[in-house]
Amino acid sequence: MTTAGDLLVVRPKRFVLPMWAVVLGMVLRWFARGCWWCLRHPFTVGLVVLAVVLYADYGWAGLVVPLVLASAVSAVWRWRDEASWWRWCAGPLLGRFRQVFVYRRAWREAMTLCGLAETYDRRPVLPELLRVRSDQALDVLTIRMVRGQTPADFQQVTANLAYAFGRRHARVYSERPDDPPTRTGYWALLLGWVDRVRFRDRPTVVYLVLVRTDALRPVVAPFDAPAVPDLTALPLARREDLGTWSLHLLATHVLIGGATRSGKGSVLWSLVRSLAGGITSGLVRLWVIDPKGGMEFAMGRPLFARFACKSFEAMADLLDEAVTVMRERQTRLAGRVRVHTPTEADPLVVVVIDEMAALTAYLQDVELRKRIAGSLGLLLSQGAGVGVLVVAALQDPRKEVLPFRDLFPTRIALGLTEAAQVDLVLGDGARNRGALADQMPRWAKGVGYVILDGTPEPMRVRFSYVTDDHIRDLAREYPAPADAADILAQVGRESTPEPVRPALPRQRRGPLLPDALRNILDADGGESR
Repeated sequence: MTTAGDLLVVRPKRFVLPMWAVVLGMVLRWFARGCWWCLRHPFTVGLVVLAVVLYADYGWAGLVVPLVLASAVSAVWRWRDEASWWRWCAGPLLGRFRQVFVYRRAWREAMTLCGLAETYDRRPVLPELLRVRSDQALDVLTIRMVRGQTPADFQQVTANLAYAFGRRHARVYSERPDDPPTRTGYWALLLGWVDRVRFRDRPTVVYLVLVRTDALRPVVAPFDAPAVPDLTALPLARREDLGTWSLHLLATHVLIGGATRSGKGSVLWSLVRSLAGGITSGLVRLWVIDPKGGMEFAMGRPLFARFACKSFEAMADLLDEAVTVMRERQTRLAGRVRVHTPTEADPLVVVVIDEMAALTAYLQDVELRKRIAGSLGLLLSQGAGVGVLVVAALQDPRKEVLPFRDLFPTRIALGLTEAAQVDLVLGDGARNRGALADQMPRWAKGVGYVILDGTPEPMRVRFSYVTDDHIRDLAREYPAPADAADILAQVGRESTPEPVRPALPRQRRGPLLPDALRNILDADGGESR
């Protein structure tokens, strides 16, 4: 019997497994893990099996001869097509090697010290490294985030992650950083389905891009000027992965921000060079404003349909005429198309402005400054759809200097002097996402970060360097047509006038004044009439 206050000790019955069952369970567990690893790494397993078979049949010669032949084939492959060699051979092998011997060794320490490790049920939970893809210059780490994390958590510690793995530059992408390839040929349908799986939306995955070798140190030679420019893909710069970055100029405005001697001229002249074929054919008309007295653009004067460099009144007149062209096209194209298609009869007008702050902030004539600001506001808010575009460069991106900064969908940030200016040019949070434009080294002339409308992640590129000799050659080989300055003649073309609508009678509403005062006012009005 037990009474109140007695202490009862209840011991659960212990179930003891025999040793053979414990050993069998461990063997089955290891066997299952081994099978799962083999299924996840079929290529590695196939190579190991092949090496074992060759060694068993031919000894060491069975291993050395295939290795020599594979090396020879690899060398020829790289010589003939280095891009595909990196994509299908060297890239996967180097990525796998760096994943095992570089990143996994420091993964736990890096994730913990960078503040990305979480704790759940008293146990540390780390982001999982799924894959590493390598090319000539970059390592792209595919990371599965911990439940509850967002890409913003990684973007805030981008610089910490770069230095944690011994690199200087890194960026975090919420979507896969490369675009799916364009498939053609017999296998296009099958490969298209494969690309759908590879490039599918994966909200639980984030991509960390580490710059292993800075491919932007060498000066970029000017790109060839195409006879017919593709206004949706104008080659201007080299990317970190040695690819070509192309600007989508059609139906957009471009803002270029950078300190003195940061390479804004490289961006502007690279754009002019890529448009040279369209300039001489009449497809594109450049209207250039150079407030520095022509020090930047006077050398290429034959390329420009309109040019103003000394008189601020002439610059204001040029912008007013651009607004006139925009108004005429709106009247003529309304109800027909939503986006203007450039033709030689109806060309694309690109207004290029260097040192825009001289027109919007530093001009002493207040009335003239307001006139210029009004024209620019109209062009930036309404001109993209009708083919009147603005490409502007400036040093100070503050709101009081450029009040309509947010009207530029496409933005480029070169070397800047302050960290806050990066977000002013590229948008809020751009610096946390890896756009360290305020930390440009001395050699980085023409190196900058680009961001497109709708794409939050910045991209680091280096624009081509166009020398004075190149500019003179462009002016000699691709002059603008003789009648290029007469584009305003199109304003006089007949177009359907806006129908005049009769004014509808306004309904009489209740009086807002007392009846006595309203009668007095009506009587005074009648006497005046």
